[in-house]
Amino acid sequence: MTATDVLALLPLVLVAATSVVVMLAAAVRRNHAVALGITLAGLAAAFCSVFFVHPRQVTALLSMDSYALFFMGLIVAASFAVALLAYAYLEQRKGNDEEFYILLLVATLGGMVLSASTHFASFFLGLEILSVALYALIAYLHERPRPVEAGIKYLVLAAASAAFLLFGIALIYADLGTMDFARIAQLLATKADLNPTLLLPGVALIVTGIGFKLALVPFHMWTPDVYEGAPAPVTAFVATVSKGAMFALLLRYFNQSGFNHGFAPVVLMFSIIAVASMFSGNLLALLQNNVKRILAYSSIAHMGYLLVAFQIGGPMGASAVIFYLVAYFVMTLGAFGVVTVLSERERDADLLEDYRGLFWRRPALALVFTAMLLSLAGIPLTAGFLGKFYIIAAGASVGAWTLILILVITSAIGLFYYLRIVVTLFAQPAAGDRAHEPIPHRAPAAILVLAALTVILVWLGVYPAPLLVAIRAAISSIV
Repeated sequence: MTATDVLALLPLVLVAATSVVVMLAAAVRRNHAVALGITLAGLAAAFCSVFFVHPRQVTALLSMDSYALFFMGLIVAASFAVALLAYAYLEQRKGNDEEFYILLLVATLGGMVLSASTHFASFFLGLEILSVALYALIAYLHERPRPVEAGIKYLVLAAASAAFLLFGIALIYADLGTMDFARIAQLLATKADLNPTLLLPGVALIVTGIGFKLALVPFHMWTPDVYEGAPAPVTAFVATVSKGAMFALLLRYFNQSGFNHGFAPVVLMFSIIAVASMFSGNLLALLQNNVKRILAYSSIAHMGYLLVAFQIGGPMGASAVIFYLVAYFVMTLGAFGVVTVLSERERDADLLEDYRGLFWRRPALALVFTAMLLSLAGIPLTAGFLGKFYIIAAGASVGAWTLILILVITSAIGLFYYLRIVVTLFAQPAAGDRAHEPIPHRAPAAILVLAALTVILVWLGVYPAPLLVAIRAAISSIV
């Protein structure tokens, strides 16, 4: 590696260095506000550095191209929002919370490595950096039983999925003799004596590992339990940064290696998973009375929508995937941000009854939550509507009418449970009901985050042109 390579890795270096600084500061003197300040400063510096990095390949492992830099900026911005949301939430505990920010930064680093990976070695390294930090983040509130249970479930299932992933990588390496994505694409295009008994099972095992991280059906069973058990800010992080980083890797891998559109069994496999995820996620969400579990099953459906665009491929499909991912980040951070602000020291505000009559107690929060839910449902003038529109347009361009029809039908199903929450928000609470009590104003930083997310949500739904320009520049390096 040269000095230029090190400079190209500046966003990664800054996030890693910030985690070390927070750890040393906590060792000298514990101070929650100082830990947050260092974290925010490091993340802000990493975000700004993205704009000054000259794209280049750094060894065979990482490509700091426009695509990776785009996703690094998105991941760092989301982590910045999660850190602000978590501050007041953790302050209620009056405990030692500096470690939370160390784990958050390490998980962010893992996601950034995933987005830049062009080799199976860096892919697995980034995945494990992300996963190990998430085990602790999910179980961070160890005095409560549910976070510990959720952390153990995630640990066991993530370890199993990592085993599937490693076995799949081994099978592909055994057949092709390389773990570099670009080299795999060359061999697939030129090598006539490919061994399908190794190659296709290898791809299937890799998809199993990736499917677990994305909570795609049938690898989704952990999702509602982990979403419900994890602290609300951690749930927001898992739902956005963890899934966004993995989808960034998936999009790069299957575009650069040539597996997705060159192998009919792989295309069929993704189509089946997409359809199953859209139906299962939306139908199971109808049965829930817990807001976190509703959003968990909703996220399964949204990953299915993304797979529809992913199946299409080419610049139009990739653009639709990334735009919808950005919209999904904003919507999900906003929804879980409201849950975070309303949560109490003893428990999270995850029951549907916790939101009954919220409009009459905290109208601003109710309106923010309504905007996020309507966007998730795909109502016009929101980012979610445009995201689905671009997916449908991309599908129509290649005649994928079956997938489009299923997307529209399942989106209509999803509208019911989103509106169910909205109706609860505006319901008039009965006299003497706990829902009639005013909610104290707290967490000004979190309120600012929610306000910013709401503005971005509407802006992307009304004027998406600047983001689309940035997306086209980003995908130029992978398609």
